[in-house]
Amino acid sequence: MKTKIATIGLGIIIALAVGGCGSASHTQSTQVTDNSSLQIRQSALSVGQHVAGWQIEQVENNNYDYLDKRYHTSSSNPLGWIQGAFYIGLTRWVETVDDQTSLAHIEKMAKDQGYQLMLKRPLHGDDHAIGQTFLWLSEQTDNTAAFKPTQQLFDSILANPPKVSLEMIEEEPPRRGFEGACQDRWCWSDALFMAPRTWLKLSNITGDEKYFNYADKEYWATVDYLYSEKYDLFFRDSRYFEKKSDNGQPVFWSRGNGWVFAGLPLIIDDLPKDHPSRNKYIALFKRFAAALQPIQNPSGYWSPSLLDPNKVTTPETSGTGFITFGLAWGVNNGLLTDPKYKTAALKGWQAIERATQANGKVNWVQQVGKSPDPVAEHETQFYGAGAVLLAASEMTKWKR
Repeated sequence: MKTKIATIGLGIIIALAVGGCGSASHTQSTQVTDNSSLQIRQSALSVGQHVAGWQIEQVENNNYDYLDKRYHTSSSNPLGWIQGAFYIGLTRWVETVDDQTSLAHIEKMAKDQGYQLMLKRPLHGDDHAIGQTFLWLSEQTDNTAAFKPTQQLFDSILANPPKVSLEMIEEEPPRRGFEGACQDRWCWSDALFMAPRTWLKLSNITGDEKYFNYADKEYWATVDYLYSEKYDLFFRDSRYFEKKSDNGQPVFWSRGNGWVFAGLPLIIDDLPKDHPSRNKYIALFKRFAAALQPIQNPSGYWSPSLLDPNKVTTPETSGTGFITFGLAWGVNNGLLTDPKYKTAALKGWQAIERATQANGKVNWVQQVGKSPDPVAEHETQFYGAGAVLLAASEMTKWKR
């Protein structure tokens, strides 16, 4: 079917993405030196093309040897949140630049999976993330089969919605794959990226507001619970309300906050213009951006522990990629007009360039976790590539 994708075009990618393939990283060939809009867009097209191509190649070759063995099983499942976050970035990339090769890969993956979500944890927000890709296919290609399994699952949830507390208390005995009983709802920050937009897309496709009405209510319940009014940042979950880092600072995890911040533009873009909650999402986005901008490191990265840069001093690309995407989106859409946001987005993009090898492998990605942990240069993951693709997609539109 003919897609509805608004495009820049792969021909432009080919024309602009010159050089870089033989260097150690994109910094050596596409480093932004004069902040010209054209040069930034060239850089974004080159980086995005290589990141998408490299990550897809690993999937299609069934190669996970570049990951620690403990992640091979979870990372190889296209229905899990690890790949789900990559496909969210990839769909944004395809939608932005009309990458037909990547679109064909997405369509094959989705068809091979029968457009099904994982059902072992039917309420768990992480397992709803891949639904964004299936519903995106419905929107872009009029593939009505792609949203039916998600609708069936969500109808069953609405028939008996969970009412557990949002406090993270470990279960005895624990259920496999759960940190606590509260994960039947969105009681951890990551979930605000994984799940609400899936519900929103289902409302948009079906025309039935009940799906997003549920998600909207749950979203703001989580915000009210996990958002720090003092710091304008998100605790990862309730276990971090009083936790302090080794240096006595409150613990605000970069990727945890990046999940929420990146999810906001995706939700706002999909929200009907007249939706009564739209202004609330925009207000949260602006307040959140105002807190994230001044705590960016001089290097352009955001520290894994946002308020304690001495906790982990190495670069970290996943949190930085998600935050850079959000800031760039805010600048491009006229919501962040102060020049400081433009500067922060550009510094974040240059940091991403330095972390991305010429072949498209994204380095300095903190591994699966829930708090600020050490990260090595060679470490990568699907969600890191997804974060970079989100940022690259927005930087291809850079005109400021």
